[in-house]
Amino acid sequence: MSSRSILILGAGLMQKPAIESAKSLGLKVFVIDANPQAVCVPLADVFKKIDLKAKEEIAQYAIELKEKENLVSIFTAGTDFSASVSYASEKAGLLSHSYNAALNASDKTLMRTCFDAENVPSPKFIKIHRNQIVDILTPELVSKITYPCVVKPVDNMGARGCRMIREKNELLFSVEEAIKNSRSGNCILEEYMCGPEFSIDALVYDGTMTITGFADRHIYYPPYFIEMGHTMPTAISKEKYYELVKAFSDGVHALGLTRGAAKADIKYTENGPMIGEIAARLSGGYMSGWTYPYSSDLNLTKCAIQIACGDVPEELEQKRHALPLNAKFKLFQVDSSKVSAERAWISIPGIVKKVNGLNEKYNDDVIRNILPRVKTGDKVTFPRNNVEKCGNVISVSDNREIAVNACEELIQNIVIELESGNQETEAFLQGKNHHYEKDFPPLAYNISEQILGKLEVELEEKDFIIPDDMSVKNFIPQCLNDEEILSLNDWNYISMKTCLEKFDKLRDKTKKYSYRKFWLYLIHGGIQGALYAAE
Repeated sequence: MSSRSILILGAGLMQKPAIESAKSLGLKVFVIDANPQAVCVPLADVFKKIDLKAKEEIAQYAIELKEKENLVSIFTAGTDFSASVSYASEKAGLLSHSYNAALNASDKTLMRTCFDAENVPSPKFIKIHRNQIVDILTPELVSKITYPCVVKPVDNMGARGCRMIREKNELLFSVEEAIKNSRSGNCILEEYMCGPEFSIDALVYDGTMTITGFADRHIYYPPYFIEMGHTMPTAISKEKYYELVKAFSDGVHALGLTRGAAKADIKYTENGPMIGEIAARLSGGYMSGWTYPYSSDLNLTKCAIQIACGDVPEELEQKRHALPLNAKFKLFQVDSSKVSAERAWISIPGIVKKVNGLNEKYNDDVIRNILPRVKTGDKVTFPRNNVEKCGNVISVSDNREIAVNACEELIQNIVIELESGNQETEAFLQGKNHHYEKDFPPLAYNISEQILGKLEVELEEKDFIIPDDMSVKNFIPQCLNDEEILSLNDWNYISMKTCLEKFDKLRDKTKKYSYRKFWLYLIHGGIQGALYAAE
C-alpha cells in the first residue's frame, strides 16, 4: 500500500495552507476544483477538474483513491462545500462531521431550525423560495416583517446577496438579489442584530471543542455588510468572551458537529450573544490560515487535518488549556501571544488603469503579507460583498496598535487609478444612487449635510481651471478648510489632507481640471475621484 493521501476540495488561495500543511505531514495531496487555472493547482501532487458541488462524483473519486492511493481524509477550508466533504467521507468510510450535521451547517434554514430546537440564541426568520417572490408584498407576509431586517441566501458565503432591508420599498429588490445568489433558490429574512461582531474558529473531536481563534470583525457600509478586516485576538471583556464561547458551543452541539472544524459569525447584542451562522469548516478571510497562526504560533490547518485523518493533534493538545465553562463539550482554548491584524483596500467602480504603491518600502518586521487581488485592466466596483475587495494586508506584532497601524499605513500608499470615460465611475462620482440603495455608496469623506450644502454653494459660485504649476492645497474651499475636516479618512485610511498631497505627486501636470469637478469628485471618491477629475 502506498503512503497515505488526502483529497482537498478547492485550489484557490484560501486552500493554500491546507495543501502545504498536508504535505508537511507527509500526505500525498490530491486536489479538485472546477477551475483548472486556480492559483494553487501547481501545488497539488495530483489535480483533477471536478466541480465542488458534484458530491456523487467527488464520492466516487474518493472511493477510488481509498482503494488505490490509501486515502485517509477529505478536507476543505474557506469554501462553501463542507457538505460535499462529509457526503464523500461517509461514502468512502472516512472520518468527518456527519453529512446530516454538515447540511445543518450549510443551509441557514436548517441551521436556525436546529438552534430553535435547543434554545440557541439566533435571529427569528422567515424562509422564502424563488417561487414565492410574487407573494412577497402580500399583506400576510408583510405583516410578519419588522424593519430593519436582513436578507441572506440560505447557502452562500462571503456576504454575497446579503443586505439590510431598512424599509418596505427595499424589500422586493433585496429578496430577488439574495435568491440570485442562492444555489437552491432559497433565502431567509431575519431580524437585524445590533452589536459588535466576532469570528470564532474551533476544532471538535472526541467530545472536546477547542477555541482556536477569536477575532473582532470590522464591518462597514450599510445596507451591506463589508468586512474591512479583523483583529486577532479580540479586545472584548473576559465575561462577554465566555458568554459568546458558550453560545457557540451550544450551537455546534445543536447542529450535530462532532469531528472537524467549526466556525461562527456571532454578535454581542443588547440581549447577549446571538449567532449569525456556524459553518462546518475552518474560516476563510485569511483568519484560520494566516492571522491565527501568526498570533498563536499554532498551525491550525495542520491540526485540523490531523483530526480529519484520525491522528492526535499533539501540538494542539500541548498548547490548549481548559475553560471554566459548563457546556456539552469539554471546552479548551489556545491563547494568542501576539496580535495579528488583517485589513482590506477597496476601489470605486471602473477599470483599473494603474496600481500605485505596491512596491514601496514597508515595515517588514510587522507586515507579513500583501495580497493584491486586482491588476491593470480588471473591472472593480465598490464592494457589496466580501469577494469584491481589491486586496488585503496582514501584520503581526506584540502590540495591538502597532499591528493595526502598520496595515492601515501601508494601505494609504496603495492608489488604484482608473481609466477615463467610464460610465460607472462617472455615476459613482456624481452620487447617482439607486433608489433602493439610500446613502450607498457612502461619501469618501463623511462630511455633514450642512457642510455639503455650503460646498455646493461655494462651488456653484466659483469654478475655474486650477493652474498646472500650483499645489491644489492652495485652492481648498473655505467650508472645507478646517483641520477637523482635513483630518477625515476615506475607506482606505487616507485623510483629505494626505489625499491632496498624493494628488500633487500623482497627477499628470499636462492635464487641465475643473475646480468644481475636482472637489465634488474628491468628496465622493477620495484620491481616485480626484485623479479621475483631472482626466
